[in-house]
Amino acid sequence: MSELKERIKGRLGDLLPLKYGKSLPAAVRDSTGSVPVYGSSGVVGNHSAALTRGPAIIVGRKGNVGAVHYSAVPCWPIDTAYFAEAPIGHDPRYYRYLLSSLGLAQLDKSTAIPGLSRDDYNAVEVTIHPPEQQAEVVAEIEKQFSRLDEAVANLQRVKANLKRYKASVLKAAVEGRLVETEASIAQREGRNYETGEQLLQRILEERRAKWAGRGKWKVPESPSADTPLPDGWVWSCIDQLADVGTGATPKRDKAVYWNDGDVPWVTSSVVNGDYVDEASEFVTKLALAETNLTLYPVGTLLVAMYGEGKTRGKCAELRIPATTNQALAALQVAAPLRGYVRQFLELNYEEMRKVASGGVQPNLNLSLVRSVCVPLPPLAEQIRIVSEIDRHLSIVRGVEAEIDTNLKRAQALRQSVLTDAFKHPPDISK
Repeated sequence: MSELKERIKGRLGDLLPLKYGKSLPAAVRDSTGSVPVYGSSGVVGNHSAALTRGPAIIVGRKGNVGAVHYSAVPCWPIDTAYFAEAPIGHDPRYYRYLLSSLGLAQLDKSTAIPGLSRDDYNAVEVTIHPPEQQAEVVAEIEKQFSRLDEAVANLQRVKANLKRYKASVLKAAVEGRLVETEASIAQREGRNYETGEQLLQRILEERRAKWAGRGKWKVPESPSADTPLPDGWVWSCIDQLADVGTGATPKRDKAVYWNDGDVPWVTSSVVNGDYVDEASEFVTKLALAETNLTLYPVGTLLVAMYGEGKTRGKCAELRIPATTNQALAALQVAAPLRGYVRQFLELNYEEMRKVASGGVQPNLNLSLVRSVCVPLPPLAEQIRIVSEIDRHLSIVRGVEAEIDTNLKRAQALRQSVLTDAFKHPPDISK
């Protein structure tokens, strides 16, 4: 890349002034139009008219503050964003990369609602290449970015393959193909063994003997699944294998339920990890006594019955005693079965989401959770299955961690490319 000649120094407000985007009411938005509509997070729709005359740089003003987007065609930036058009004779792509190199999010000085002040932006001093060198700078940046993009795409492909491999391991596990079945081993060794059906009967008898709930013990109904299973396996359901409950949210206006509480209380957000080690909030012992809360023991499996994004259907295990809100199903499974049931629920995640019922935001409920069918192998086979899953997935986790490290490195390299292209970027954090 050529050295700087005839440096142009100045403030951003003079070299590339920002203009306010303009709101576009949904009533007049033309979703079939060809003009992209930009907000602070990027394209949010289409319209039939443009606010800019040509290519434009869009900068997040509210929400995704300081984010930089580029439209190669005339567009319509809405009021959550600023936009700028390069001076005549200058390369608009150059200014896109210049702004991306500055870390404009650092200019956000708000304490409540994030926002980028145009006055703060205007005061940033920069040194830019002259117009005749800008295309060369852009070409070098894009060459380096192209190499990084290829590397990132390869890493993402490997990550996707790992996800498929993990799913195949779990699928093989619950179909009796991951380890030798207990029936086969017992036949070879000429001995008897406890079948899955016998195990299920023992579980039900032990649960009935320990029953301390209201009324008479009610034997859970057997599932209607009839798909063939390996020898020695049997179809069961969550209602047969676990005590299933949920929680509640104590009234927020009753301070005695919340102030100085020391009883852990968790919400559906906790299931995005494998284990629950910390409370979302704390409630008081009075709340535990007077509301529909239950203090669940360590080892309880929590399944999100509703939640945003990927949360619904996810499962995590309590490593602290805790109460829950009503968005979680709490499954108390006997320790010997817990590992297998948990692995099955992880495999069954997508199916759980499919059977969710509801309106705009589909939800699970306790009845649906209880009715989930589980192929149950003999206990000795379950132990081997869980051990083999752990062996495979520990390898997967190691490779995923390395991929994530390299993806972060690639992002850092992108920023390094921009820093090198514009030499010494200004300190805008003051």
